[in-house]
Amino acid sequence: MISQQVRVSLIGLVLAVIGAGGAGVHAQNASAQGDPDPRATPVPAIRTSMGTLPTPGDLPLRVEMPDPLRLNDGTSVTTTAQWKRRREEIKRILEYYAVGQMPPAPGNVKGRDVLSQVVLDGTVSYRLVHLSFGPGAALGLNVGIFTPVGRGPFPAVIMPGGTPPGATPLPTLPHPPGQGHGVDALLPVEPAGASPAPPARPVVVDDAETVAARNRELFRRGYAYVTFANGDCAEDTTLRNPDGSWAFRSTRFYPAYPGYDWGILAGWAWGVSRIVDYLVTDPSIARAQVIVSGVSRTGKSAMVAAAFDERIAMAAPVVTGGGGIGAYRFSGAGRGGKEGLIDMVKKYPNWFSPHLRDFWGQVDRLPFDEHWFLALAAPRPFIALEGTTDQVSLANAVKQSEIGARPVYALFGAADRLGVNYADHGHALTAQDWTAMLDFSDQHLRGMKVDRRFDRFLDDAPIER
Repeated sequence: MISQQVRVSLIGLVLAVIGAGGAGVHAQNASAQGDPDPRATPVPAIRTSMGTLPTPGDLPLRVEMPDPLRLNDGTSVTTTAQWKRRREEIKRILEYYAVGQMPPAPGNVKGRDVLSQVVLDGTVSYRLVHLSFGPGAALGLNVGIFTPVGRGPFPAVIMPGGTPPGATPLPTLPHPPGQGHGVDALLPVEPAGASPAPPARPVVVDDAETVAARNRELFRRGYAYVTFANGDCAEDTTLRNPDGSWAFRSTRFYPAYPGYDWGILAGWAWGVSRIVDYLVTDPSIARAQVIVSGVSRTGKSAMVAAAFDERIAMAAPVVTGGGGIGAYRFSGAGRGGKEGLIDMVKKYPNWFSPHLRDFWGQVDRLPFDEHWFLALAAPRPFIALEGTTDQVSLANAVKQSEIGARPVYALFGAADRLGVNYADHGHALTAQDWTAMLDFSDQHLRGMKVDRRFDRFLDDAPIER
């Protein structure tokens, strides 16, 4: 539970910097960018142990990126010991405003081998492991683990990739019409049966040989590959119940934890941590060399997982877009991008904390920005894998988050552990990204010499807003 002292100190900081914007502040307010549709019906609030923090109207206009090295009481962080305290403050703020409050680690994760086989002409071993955990050990998650045959333990990359080979896909909730296509997810939708439902797409589960063949280069370089279906942690649907609550909260992990307002990205990140709970006990995996990655929306959740779970040795999110690595203050309408703050809380409010939508049109009142997630990963290696022609992950927004997180890495003397790599592609994951990820890991986790740099930004132009 957030303490009264923390709440008071945050409000005190708000009052202390209420004039931070000063003359010329150009806050992105609702009148400038449009108000939410009045027909939108709110999602019922979930009472959590965090209590309440200031609303946008109580927060100052802050055009500049909020300082990760300033405590809530205004004190500057100058030592790693102070950073431990600041880290806890940042985590609370991000849970409350950005991703929602997550449950604590259940502490009872157990794995059971379901099947095993050798693939790729005997060079790779595959195991399907079923994890059980949570209250009464009633929750579960299927995980596919591929390891090179030979002497381990091996560094491992956790990557969402659909139902693991040999597992049975779980039933899924439908998606409302317009989900992800610019429609405000809180607007009323046609009642069921008003229009013909689209035919359900068959779920294809690749066999272990096929998955291994796609990741042959990882195994050649001595890495394990760990995959799971993120939809088995939280269903990615904006479907709502008759009372307006999110339908996804009635399935997967959520019914076991009713007192938490975590969104879908947090649900996927929490699932990654349950996989880590198991991997650190697996003798085939190098427990100090676990990497988390993901593409687009699962890249966002990889960023969240690395920020909140210090056992994750490295993060390598790919083309994360809005709500990902790029700063909200430098994203969205007027900046050439498609996923600013308004876009995210309009189309995908189910991904985030319920409090994030309150900042619609008021991005300069956010008490945080996305660079705080990167800062929480310090001093562990973190690389943003981006595409030169991606219209979702804006280069300048990514650049500003990296710049904003650098002082925390510098505090640890680890400035080189925060990197970015641009490959020649759009909103996608390519072989170039895999190469950059593994090169970065070889350099920072395995101590190998790598003849390339990871600090070159695509856009070196002056900051423009």
